[in-house]
Amino acid sequence: MTDVHVIVPDGIDDPATPSGGNTYDRRVCRGLVATGWTVHEHLARGSWPRPDVTAERALTRTVAGIPDGAVVLIDGLIASSVASVLVPETRRLRLVILVHMLLGDGSSDDDAPDTEYAVLSAATAVIATSRWTRGQLLARYELRAERVFVAEPGVDLASPAPGTARGGQLLCVAAVQPHKGHDELLAALALIADLSWRCDCVGSLCLDPAFVGRLSRRADADGIGARVHFTGPRTGEELDRAYHAADVLVLASRAETYGMVVTEALARGLPVIATAVGGLADALDRTADGRRPGLLVPPGDVSALAGALRSWLQDSALRRRLRLAAAERRRTLTGWSATTECVARVLTRAVTR
Repeated sequence: MTDVHVIVPDGIDDPATPSGGNTYDRRVCRGLVATGWTVHEHLARGSWPRPDVTAERALTRTVAGIPDGAVVLIDGLIASSVASVLVPETRRLRLVILVHMLLGDGSSDDDAPDTEYAVLSAATAVIATSRWTRGQLLARYELRAERVFVAEPGVDLASPAPGTARGGQLLCVAAVQPHKGHDELLAALALIADLSWRCDCVGSLCLDPAFVGRLSRRADADGIGARVHFTGPRTGEELDRAYHAADVLVLASRAETYGMVVTEALARGLPVIATAVGGLADALDRTADGRRPGLLVPPGDVSALAGALRSWLQDSALRRRLRLAAAERRRTLTGWSATTECVARVLTRAVTR
């Protein structure tokens, strides 16, 4: 049996709101098809993880139409918020939950942990997209370890970015939302306004327009508005050009389960300056001899972030070391075929249960 029903969020292919989760889902679907699986894809209409009644009813009809005994791979953004729909269906379906991020972390509704736990504990298997996320699942919900697997995102190698002599081209790739920490990034940049740099912030501007407006006003007030550019989302060749023109990737995230943009930067030999949150350290990783291809700073510490950026810009020897480490780390990255293989093994295991 190599049939799988995959339920993904509506907007998975929307270029206006690209995300790591959407990219992961799409690449896994394509990879499964390429390796012989028959993939029946279902779009979950609505706004997830906070669906309205119409969205829940539509999902109920979708799931009810899947034949008994089928293997169902469902994005956790959908699954973790609709226990009342999915838990009863686990009696007839082999449900595999793909967890990109935990919802029960206090960032959403108060009942999110209970709902998420109900779905995850009833599922046949759970796939986490990072080792850090798996650890959080086991610690928070005490799930059975033998049912929780890891399938880290892959990455496509690209031509190495040439870099500039002074390293002043900074790049942030993240949807402009509070949890991505753009406010703290701007505060850090204001502290190094005496140095020469430019920062391009690539990512969706439509998810929190009020936050975007506050950032623009703050940048102007701090005198750095002309040096920080919010470009909106970029994909494909446009995103590749942004990476190719950069010297270093900068992330000030308050939370990350993995950070696919980190490996996208490393795939081009770009070092990374980021906050040490969630699975970012796993994504950044180290070279064979233990060197990090970047700098990690404590989350919420604007002074530490500014200090790391100042060191990068002023210390040519540091830039050279980090670039060499990033080039070496680039050679150890794994592609999407490895991700697909991990997911396929879990699905095959679900078939035999």
